Amino acid sequence: MAQYTSDVQAGLDRMREMAKGNFDLSWMNSNPEGWGHQAEPGPTGLRMVDIETGHYAPVSGRGSSLGTMAPRGCFVPEDTPPCLDTYVLNEMTEVWSENAAALYDEAVVRQWNSVTDIPWDKLEKLPDDIERAVCQMCTGLTEVEFVAGDMPARWLCQINHDFHEVKLFLATQIMDEARHLDVFRKRALANGGGLLSASPGQEELLAAILTAPDYTTASALMHIFGEGFVLTLFRQGEFLAPTEVEKTIFRLCMQDEARHVAYGVKHLQYLIERLPEREAEIHALLDVGEQAIFKLTLEPQTSEPRAILAGGGLANIELGMARMAFIYRKQVQEYLNRLQVAGLDRSSRITIPLEIPVDELAA
Repeated sequence: MAQYTSDVQAGLDRMREMAKGNFDLSWMNSNPEGWGHQAEPGPTGLRMVDIETGHYAPVSGRGSSLGTMAPRGCFVPEDTPPCLDTYVLNEMTEVWSENAAALYDEAVVRQWNSVTDIPWDKLEKLPDDIERAVCQMCTGLTEVEFVAGDMPARWLCQINHDFHEVKLFLATQIMDEARHLDVFRKRALANGGGLLSASPGQEELLAAILTAPDYTTASALMHIFGEGFVLTLFRQGEFLAPTEVEKTIFRLCMQDEARHVAYGVKHLQYLIERLPEREAEIHALLDVGEQAIFKLTLEPQTSEPRAILAGGGLANIELGMARMAFIYRKQVQEYLNRLQVAGLDRSSRITIPLEIPVDELAA
């Protein structure tokens, strides 16, 4: 006869009792405060914001399910072991954003794919200078987009389960960024071109994001700087997209990036409102980030292909540089506006030019 461990033997004894009709059933009345909850679907369906009401609405400033994976609002037996020490982001200020649930609802509804939602059949043969510019831009964006998914992936397993709205939203962001890498790589390889040059300046910024000492630092660098500047760029897609294919890619990626930036802004706002003493630290971080973004913006691998596309060809690169100066001005202004919404007035402290004179850019 097999020799079982004490745990297995206890389980067998329990099964014999159940076979005799002796059940526990205490779980049926374990959470009386949460029983009877009902949610009403809205006109767009049953959203997360529709179910997080009543007993399930409050979110403690410090996560209550320390070391466990218990969902917020359930009953946690006293003998539940705190099996995991990976959930170290237990303070709401570290990760929270009031719009996380709404952004998650939007993200799951607006998912798209690069296989059937891009009109690849409309891809047309382009002049060599235009195709090279598109491929270089797509190389740079491919380089960026996976890191934009790696950052939330790095921190996701450290966030307390009580903050599931944030965790679910970040999971959609990881999928968004994987799709962005996919679509930009496909565009680079789909039309007779290919991947061109990586970006040293971009690598420095991406490394700073991935090695950031805390989540808020990583989020500010990525959501406010990286994705904020890319979002503005995508919004000016009419200057950069030579065919309907690129226009569609920019439009679909733009709606994803807008969610990521919206989360980052509201998270920073939530933090600053509750921990104003961190404002000086954040300003110091922004000093570094601005320098990195400015260096990256004027790097040849970044600026020149965009200028060729904005001008409509290498022969009109000066016109393209003027248009890129306009886009840069919008990037900086929208960056300052986002910080203003978050509660940081950066207008007198910004360390990079508000605009680039066209003659200086050309030089």
